[in-house]
Amino acid sequence: MKALIALEDGTIFEGESFTGRGETTGEIVFNTSMSGYQEILTDPSYKGQIVTMTYPLIGNYGVNLEDIESGKVQVEAFLVKEYNAIPSNFRSTGTLADYLKQYNILGVEGIDTRALTRHIRTVGALKGIVSTDDLNPASLIEKAKKSPGLIGRDLVSEVTCPEPYGWTLTGPKPGNNFSSANPGAYKVVAYDFGLKYNQLRLLAERGCALQVVPAITSAEEVLALNPDGIFLSNGPGDPAGVPHIVENIRKLLGKRPIFGICLGHQILGLAFGGKTYKLKFGHRGGNQPVKDLDTGKIEITSQNHGFCVDLNSLNQDEVALTHINLNDGSLEGMRHKKLPVFSVQYHPENAPGPHDAIYLFDRFIDMMR
Repeated sequence: MKALIALEDGTIFEGESFTGRGETTGEIVFNTSMSGYQEILTDPSYKGQIVTMTYPLIGNYGVNLEDIESGKVQVEAFLVKEYNAIPSNFRSTGTLADYLKQYNILGVEGIDTRALTRHIRTVGALKGIVSTDDLNPASLIEKAKKSPGLIGRDLVSEVTCPEPYGWTLTGPKPGNNFSSANPGAYKVVAYDFGLKYNQLRLLAERGCALQVVPAITSAEEVLALNPDGIFLSNGPGDPAGVPHIVENIRKLLGKRPIFGICLGHQILGLAFGGKTYKLKFGHRGGNQPVKDLDTGKIEITSQNHGFCVDLNSLNQDEVALTHINLNDGSLEGMRHKKLPVFSVQYHPENAPGPHDAIYLFDRFIDMMR
């Protein structure tokens, strides 16, 4: 079934749907990972985005029930060069096409994904539309221009958990006040801004009892749970679009040890009085080089973000810059010099990606101890 991809600047790409009919809008981005497409598809940070994979063959190892990072597919659509409909892997329990159909997500193949990626790298991230229903380029371009985009938009409210839950050996279980969580030596409240399950898995492995709370949970409610630490998860969209969350997190500074990842890092940057800005085309993939300024070591990291904290906006008498991206010099990590608070822009929980930065979870445990 023929599909058209139209960008707001008038560029058109053609492909074929491997999941049936549909039409959807979103910001079109690219990911350079060679594998891990199921983790990418289920990462809530991709809410509002149409993901293009630069690796040319996708679907060759199928899907399974273990490699998920949330309760459903989160991307708006999925664009690939070539889809493999016959997976071969001992862990596979189904095909990628059937998995996308289950959540009514468009999958399109036959696109020149390298050309699309080069265009985004040159022009910057663009709003776009994917359709099998409307094949009129002029109509699609107009729809792409009128789509909402990400700047100033609150996407956290669309992906956060509706009710609190505890984390168990088999996944989330409804409940509050750690009543449903596996017991642990350290009680951690995790704010769900669009978190990935592997963050919880790694904290649980390190002896944490985990109570996950919705993004709008007040600072007072969290402190009433008497946690040993507070975790701020990743999530989608523009951090400047959730000022109510920033103000709430500001109330928690200095009250308990805090560890933030991705959107959690950006929210902390705003809570510290800094500013955020939109990157030209973002960082998405499993091979981003980051330098630890404390040790001089280089980490290869998994990343997925389109916004960044402006390192020049931070008061460096209070906030120390700990990590930078070696590709563009952007801020990748920080810590408060007086309070027990630190964060990173990238994804130390991998899933997918390298394990170079997993030590940060141990650092959080040490801080609570």
